[in-house]
Amino acid sequence: MTYALGVDVMDALGDPTRRRIVEVLSAGSLNSGAIAAHFPISRPAVSQHLRVLAESGIVTVHREGTRQIYTLDPASLDKAGNWLEAQRRRWSGSLDALEKALDSEEE
Repeated sequence: MTYALGVDVMDALGDPTRRRIVEVLSAGSLNSGAIAAHFPISRPAVSQHLRVLAESGIVTVHREGTRQIYTLDPASLDKAGNWLEAQRRRWSGSLDALEKALDSEEE
């Protein structure tokens, strides 16, 4: 099953429940009931989170009989990883520059 893309990966990962679903699916594909068993929220609430993850491309969905099976697409997380790495480099460079400036003021 394919959903129309409309949710950004970073937006989808902004919710702690969805991040936890990604962690659960990192161990392997599961149906929605098995995923819901990991959470203290209702199955419909978990299904809503799964829909957002599918719309963002973080998970893919296929049918096995009457069940929908959710699988993590690790490549979809590259966008988030690349952004985080760019921020780390930017802040690391800024903090290094600040440290040098502070050191030069002390001298």
